[in-house]
Amino acid sequence: MYAYRIAYDGTPFHGFQRQPDVATVEDTLLDALESLDVIGADEDLPPGYAAAGRTDAGVSALAQTVAFATPGWLTPEAINSRLPASVRAWARAEVPPDVPERSVQFHATHHARSREYTYLLHAPSTALASARELAERLSGEYDFHNLTPDEQGTVRDLTIGVDRDGEFLVFTLRAGGFPRQLVRRLLGLVDGVLGGDIDGSHVERVLSSTSLSGPDGIGPAPAEPLVLTNVSYPGLSFGVDGTAAKRSHKLFEQLRVERSTGARVASLLGTVGDGIDPDDGC
Repeated sequence: MYAYRIAYDGTPFHGFQRQPDVATVEDTLLDALESLDVIGADEDLPPGYAAAGRTDAGVSALAQTVAFATPGWLTPEAINSRLPASVRAWARAEVPPDVPERSVQFHATHHARSREYTYLLHAPSTALASARELAERLSGEYDFHNLTPDEQGTVRDLTIGVDRDGEFLVFTLRAGGFPRQLVRRLLGLVDGVLGGDIDGSHVERVLSSTSLSGPDGIGPAPAEPLVLTNVSYPGLSFGVDGTAAKRSHKLFEQLRVERSTGARVASLLGTVGDGIDPDDGC
């Protein structure tokens, strides 16, 4: 059995987990494995298949992890030969029989020790000190039932760090696992408090045992600035496929340039009306 690191641009997909009639990352990956005969004609999934977790529509990943039983010839570069440029395998680890948790077969979801997400919040005028103070208030073990539609597994021990990168505040969130929408709703709360739309005292209400809904509820922040950046497993050592990583870097660099160019074009369009006298007849 091997575990693979998968990076993907989530914007063209309706999330990671496969769904009928819409494009998902998992469907794309499984189609590639089927074309490589890793999935048999009478099989729905490779033996032992599992993924580290689901990501919402629009969310990207640097280190989504999938594991399944497969021959050793299936390198990341071999998988990439059947994948679109938006989805790339770049490293793998052989799952040894002496993985500490392996009293049962290794499972990419259940055996993950921690998960890390990064959120890029556009906040050019927000003081970093204020953001760090709020991140510290939200860090720790809480019942986050007000920030997820899940009814179970809502108690989490969460660590939030934040740094500045130009116009963006870069939030890094780590926990053993994340209920649905927790990261995006947390950032919705953070953005609201830092932007002055939500009173800071509301944080304690959100973290309390009181169930909030309606105008007191917190909606999710946009999905596109969110990236699954790491999933850690005890006893696994991932080896980078040099060829796959180099080619993946080139493809994602091309995407970065395209998006940067688009941002500059939007910035130029944003100057519409600048310098025009409203009384000059234009």
